[in-house]
Amino acid sequence: MKLLRVGTAGAERPALLDAEGTLRDLSGVVDDIDGALLADDAALGRVRAAAEAGELPALDATGLRIGPPLGRIGKIVCIGLNYHDHARETGAEPPAEPVVFFKAADTVVGPNDTVLVPRGSVKTDWEVELAVVIGRTARYVADDEDPLAYVAGYAVAHDVSEREFQIERGGTWDKGKNCETFNPLGPWLVTADEVGDPQELSLKLWVNGELKQDGTTAEQIFPVAEVVRYVSQFMVLYPGDVINTGTPAGVALGAPEPKPFLRGGDVVELEIAGLGKQRQEFKDA
Repeated sequence: MKLLRVGTAGAERPALLDAEGTLRDLSGVVDDIDGALLADDAALGRVRAAAEAGELPALDATGLRIGPPLGRIGKIVCIGLNYHDHARETGAEPPAEPVVFFKAADTVVGPNDTVLVPRGSVKTDWEVELAVVIGRTARYVADDEDPLAYVAGYAVAHDVSEREFQIERGGTWDKGKNCETFNPLGPWLVTADEVGDPQELSLKLWVNGELKQDGTTAEQIFPVAEVVRYVSQFMVLYPGDVINTGTPAGVALGAPEPKPFLRGGDVVELEIAGLGKQRQEFKDA
């Protein structure tokens, strides 16, 4: 299933995109697309049954904003330097263990919402990423378990980053990762059964129409299953938590000088095969 949330910011309602590309209203079946729904097999079954029976009313998509596909996100765990090609372009050694940092849930905006270049920023950068959405509580996932059994679905994430704040201003990466609007998410949450192997997905990103990133999740140093297992050893993952799994080569940080960092007025478009597309105009905060 392709689950999404539509409407004005803060007042989104649940919806479903059917196999014919028609937007369907889910508000008569569930209250929201969130961790509680993803953890409730019976509720998900009702959604599937209503969709298959053709019982869901169509929505007019004209002028309708698409919000983040997941409400009430618990935490966003991020994995840095998780692509071989990205490590090479930045001159970094591939990490021996996953590099973990966090983004606050309030950085999340819709896939086509405006992204703000922070005040004082000179190095705002782009990063297309596969987002993993947790559907079952994962605590100390064992080596003989399937970590993907804890995954409800996947989405496109844009891990917007301010590199000066991240790297040159002391402390951890968090200052360059948690600026307002720095995590567009969506358009859809695609359930895991529809995605198949998460290590066979292509990722692309364009800036002002120029292709900058063209990668594949096959390049991940730590694949999705290993990331879920690893993170669960250090923290409990709950339904509705999100893991951003890193970005392939092609970011501004890895480009020759002068590096083409983002400015107000730039337009970024990104997509992951089967998970949908995003488009953001950048404006000065």
